[in-house]
Amino acid sequence: MLGLASTDRTSARRAPPARKLARVVQPTATERHFDKNEIIVSKTDLKGHMIYVNRVFMAISDYDESELLGQPHSMIRHPDMPRCVFKLLWERLQSGKEIFAYVKNMTKTGDYYWVHAHVTPTILSSGEIIGYHSNRRVPERRILDETIIPLYRALKAIEDRDPDRKSGLQQSWDKLHAILKEKEISYDEFIFGL
Repeated sequence: MLGLASTDRTSARRAPPARKLARVVQPTATERHFDKNEIIVSKTDLKGHMIYVNRVFMAISDYDESELLGQPHSMIRHPDMPRCVFKLLWERLQSGKEIFAYVKNMTKTGDYYWVHAHVTPTILSSGEIIGYHSNRRVPERRILDETIIPLYRALKAIEDRDPDRKSGLQQSWDKLHAILKEKEISYDEFIFGL
């Protein structure tokens, strides 16, 4: 399903200019959780800078709204995440398609939390993509432990062992596609089958 927006852009809040964060966040080994009935919501512009975040997003991430708006959504990306997952995400979104993905995020204090994200382009009735909308829920622990965490560790290891970042990304991308080809399923079939 694609989110359709009205053609009136006057009601859309513009993101303030991006500011650089004053410090680099170091990951901790502490996992954070949010309630299974809660949904984390954020909206970004075409460049991935946040223009809206909900209360649940702020609570789990430990950031205030003023610290998030205008910042790239990647500011909460955990370094354990394989870059090939985000390559797939951006390719899908920029082609006007939705994507479901499991994502490990990092809080302001370095703690981490897992989400099952549903990300869609925000599309005007004219077909123009004007941004992106993400709803995130609590993922099933079994899926993380049995499938996602081992897969992401393997993909990240491929990326990290090559000193050339582009080459490492391409190798992990190829590995992900080889896994899907071996199973004879699409990415969507893989995710929905978990």
